[in-house]
Formats: sequence, structure tokens, C-alpha cells
Amino acid sequence: MRGLFVGRFQPFHNGHLKAIEWVLRECSDLIVLVGSSQACYEVENPFTVGERIEMVHDTLKASKLLEKCIILSIPDVNNNALWIAHVNSLVPKYDVVYTNNSLTRKLFQDAGRQVKDIPFFDRLDFDGTKIRKAMLKGTGWQKFVPKEVEKFIEKKKIIQRVQTVATGDKMC
Repeated sequence: MRGLFVGRFQPFHNGHLKAIEWVLRECSDLIVLVGSSQACYEVENPFTVGERIEMVHDTLKASKLLEKCIILSIPDVNNNALWIAHVNSLVPKYDVVYTNNSLTRKLFQDAGRQVKDIPFFDRLDFDGTKIRKAMLKGTGWQKFVPKEVEKFIEKKKIIQRVQTVATGDKMC
């Protein structure tokens, strides 16, 4: 059985990794779909789609899960009524969708797809908004992300980007 897991991964954190590990106990393979791929250099979306894919890839490779996963990306269509058709046109066949997002759940259910919840793993700590706020302060974010993501963020100097974007200055 193939699963589909959609997320923005801004950034990819330990909660995402635990969710993927959990899903792969039920599924033989998993499509990890990086959503809102067009969004970047924004307070809520500081990472580019390439950076998000690289963070997911490096973490799954180190965790020995990469061979069970397909990492793809999808831009928003800004029309919820068309979104599932958009997803289905861009990803391989899947059997079940894993999400805790209520809108994502509703859209896939309305399209006749099986949807399952994912347990929240330390939700108070593994929260993208909280992690981005810690990145803005420049400290304390490292404990919430896999080591591969920490190294990537430091190598690419993304903390500086997060801080610049938060000032309202345009990066492009």
C-alpha cells in the first residue's frame, strides 16, 4: 500500500520524521509531497522548494528510509475545488492520505479518498511556527530538527535569511 503525506516542511522537523516513520509501519512506500512549492523567502515560508526537498532527502537517507519514499513537490492552485485533481495529476498512484490538516482531510474525503490521522509527536515542541520563531532569535531551534536539517540550515546560512525576511526587507 502506498501512502501520501503532504506538508510544507518549513522546516522539516523531528515531528515530520516521526510521522513518516509511523506511516511506513502501515505502508510499503510513501509519497512525501512538499506543498506550497512556490512559496519562499517569506516569514511563514523561508525555505525554497529545493531546500525543503534537500532537507527531507538528507534526513530520510540518514534514517535509512529514502528507499521507501518518493519526494515530490506541488505548487498551490489557489482553488480548493481543483486542488485534489491538481495533486492527482502530478503524483503517482496512492492508496491512502495521511494528514492532520482539517482542510486537506476534507478535500481528500470529498474526493472519495481514504484519509488517516497521524499521531502528534511532541506537538508542543515540533511545530514549524515555534521553530521559525526560535530561528528568528537565532538560538534554541536545533533541538527540534534532525541533525541533517541543522547542518543544512547552518551551511546555507538560513538563519540570516529568516531574520532578514522578518524585518520586511525583500530578498529578491
